[in-house]
Amino acid sequence: MKTEKATFAGGCFWCMVKPFDSLDGIESVVSGYTGGEKPNPTYEEVCSNLTGHVEAVQITFQPEIFPYEKLLDVFWTQIDPTDPGGQFFDRGSSYATAIFYHSAEQRLAAEKSKKELEESGKFNKPIATKILEAKPFYLAEEHHQDYYKKNSAHYNRYSIGSGRAAFIERNWGEGQ
Repeated sequence: MKTEKATFAGGCFWCMVKPFDSLDGIESVVSGYTGGEKPNPTYEEVCSNLTGHVEAVQITFQPEIFPYEKLLDVFWTQIDPTDPGGQFFDRGSSYATAIFYHSAEQRLAAEKSKKELEESGKFNKPIATKILEAKPFYLAEEHHQDYYKKNSAHYNRYSIGSGRAAFIERNWGEGQ
């Protein structure tokens, strides 16, 4: 079956894997870095906010089972799209939100979904999430992959302590 890639930056990549990981039609979700110029950056380099990279997830999916538009819907419900300075506890350009499109169709779908969110009136501030052409994606170090599974207690404390879980519940409802 045909697969495509989707790449989303939503702040801490640990928190962006779980929402996509168990959906039908999703083959893989990996954590990594994209958007910058330095090849093969390390976590420390990216977190310095000097490489131009953001923490991101890259999703391999089957569009016939789980269309890109549905991935966008999931993405929006995991972030504060109005925050240009990072996400929740994590501050700086390496934690900014972005949708990295891999085709003209993805770009159009992303722009449409962003416009719909802007026009919905859900938020009283402008939507700050950027829509950018995909750049090379570099896998994060192994200990960052599937973090929510490998370190579930720490992941859960982080999700709550960072303010992400409360924001999602307050703005999108339970079960997101």
